[in-house]
Amino acid sequence: MDYQQSYGRQSYSKSNDRGKYRRSNTFRNADQYSNSHNNFNNEFEKLIIHISTDKVGRLIGRSGSNIRDLQDKTSTKIHIDRSSGNDTTAVTIIGSKEGQQQAKSLIEESLNDFSYPSQRLENEQKEQDDKPQIDFVAFDWSQANKKCDEFRKEKWSKCVPVIKNFYKEHPAVANMTKEQVANIRKTNNNIEVKYMFDEQGNDTEQSSIPNPIETFEQAFEIFPEILEEIRKQRFTKPSPIQCQAWPILLSGQDLIGIAQTGTGKTLAFLLPALIHIEGQPIPRSERNGPNVLVMAPTRELALQIEKEVNKYSYHGFKAVCLYGGGSRKEQVNVVTKGVEIVIATPGRLNDLVESNILNLNSITYLVLDEADRMLDMGFEPQIRKTLLDIRPDRQTVMTSATWPQGVRRLAQSYMKNPIQVFVGSLDLATVHTVLQKIYIIEETEKTDMMYQFFREMAPTDKVMVFFGKKSRVDDIASDLALQGVNCQSIHGGREQCDREQALEDLKTGEVQILLATDVASRGIDIEDITHVLNYDFPRDIEEYVHRVGRTGRAGRTGESITFMTRRDWSHAKELINILEEANQEVPEEVYNMADRYETWKEKRANEKQLGRSDRGDYSNRRNSRKW
Repeated sequence: MDYQQSYGRQSYSKSNDRGKYRRSNTFRNADQYSNSHNNFNNEFEKLIIHISTDKVGRLIGRSGSNIRDLQDKTSTKIHIDRSSGNDTTAVTIIGSKEGQQQAKSLIEESLNDFSYPSQRLENEQKEQDDKPQIDFVAFDWSQANKKCDEFRKEKWSKCVPVIKNFYKEHPAVANMTKEQVANIRKTNNNIEVKYMFDEQGNDTEQSSIPNPIETFEQAFEIFPEILEEIRKQRFTKPSPIQCQAWPILLSGQDLIGIAQTGTGKTLAFLLPALIHIEGQPIPRSERNGPNVLVMAPTRELALQIEKEVNKYSYHGFKAVCLYGGGSRKEQVNVVTKGVEIVIATPGRLNDLVESNILNLNSITYLVLDEADRMLDMGFEPQIRKTLLDIRPDRQTVMTSATWPQGVRRLAQSYMKNPIQVFVGSLDLATVHTVLQKIYIIEETEKTDMMYQFFREMAPTDKVMVFFGKKSRVDDIASDLALQGVNCQSIHGGREQCDREQALEDLKTGEVQILLATDVASRGIDIEDITHVLNYDFPRDIEEYVHRVGRTGRAGRTGESITFMTRRDWSHAKELINILEEANQEVPEEVYNMADRYETWKEKRANEKQLGRSDRGDYSNRRNSRKW
């Protein structure tokens, strides 16, 4: 590049600046600027160089960033005079001689590195031509999957085989006729049993399903210590889910249990788990981790399962409950000391696994409790990740209150020929021991009606009030406190210790009123709740069923009261099915809401179809004009 330069004491005119560069210093007023400017000119000489006008933009940089950087590095002032010519532009550098030369060198370096886009493309193409050519091929997923399977097979091949079959069928059970089996299942809340993924309905396979038991002795005759623990709990007979699940689980088969909450599902998978732990060939001291893992969607349910486990002192087995909100340090201490049973929510479980605190290689009995709720809460990725860390020849149990497509998909991916046990009906249903009342009201009437209910409560009543928002729970709790009404509240925003205290206060009778969001709709096992009040209608009908299931437990009766507004009309049709199935009274207005909603849906669908048709006609007309 050809540069011209000259030295002199020319006055540094502010008029030549024309706002083309931004000074790095700021001045409070014109006099201060003038004095500083003149002092600077008097102290230093100027170096003038000329650059091609088409490279001025490169020198200035985006928003002046390049020229500011040059000035800061060299402690100089750089001025660009755009009036100096057409082909070249004068650049004045003001500062010490050392700074001027440094600035000149940096300007030359930056402008010599510059090339036009066409030249850059040409250079890049030349560099690309000089590089060795790489042939890209499509990724072979089948080969990758094959290698993955080989890796997993090799990883688990060194494990000692799992013993899963501990069942010795009682003679009375073995000698049951088909008619007797069918009658037992029908009288036990219409139990339906089948191999889940036997689409052809293979009679031979279906006939291999174990017969149901009718007494505890028929299931655990060869396990007297288990029978003794059951007697301590004063149970009279197995629940419907237990009488069919125990023979299946004790025989080592995978199980999908579909039953409503409060039907004894926890004990159904717990007692076979205790026998499974004791029956493994490796001594407990050499297992390097727990044998049983129970995954649950919420802290409350996880704590409830832990409480149930602790009721049974069998061979000194220890359990730990891992959940977010609890003391991580305490949980880690218990895990590191050694446990046989882990009950965990997915988030905290993954936390301890990734921290190498908990090893899942020793897990041989896996329970996914309330799988439908875990998927609703978005835990599917954590569940699938956990399942990859557990040996594939484990025994797997899945419980759920409903049977949505997501749960079906999970079962098909990670269970081996599972037997599905339905208790009740394949359709969603509430327990029949609860009286369900529906009130169609305005939004503004809800609070008054709720307070009226509180005033009419008997001394022995206990109520859970469900809301759609945490903020509403807090507002109502504050209002009741100001009125001197003793109550408790529970929602996802409260500290875990406060949530546990709220449940304990309701259980002991310290309070009669518990205000809650849907975090308390499952896993809350308080037997003497007399009422459920749905202040806000739940987001889906499954949640309605779970809320209703908080009362009418353990053979007791209960009452459910639901406030319904016009905006809840999308749930009316499903609600009618639930109420009719349970032989409950359905208000005429609910039928009307369902009819109006269906009419509105049809109208909206027709409008959408008409809109697509109109767009299609317009597109055709536009295309015809082109031709």
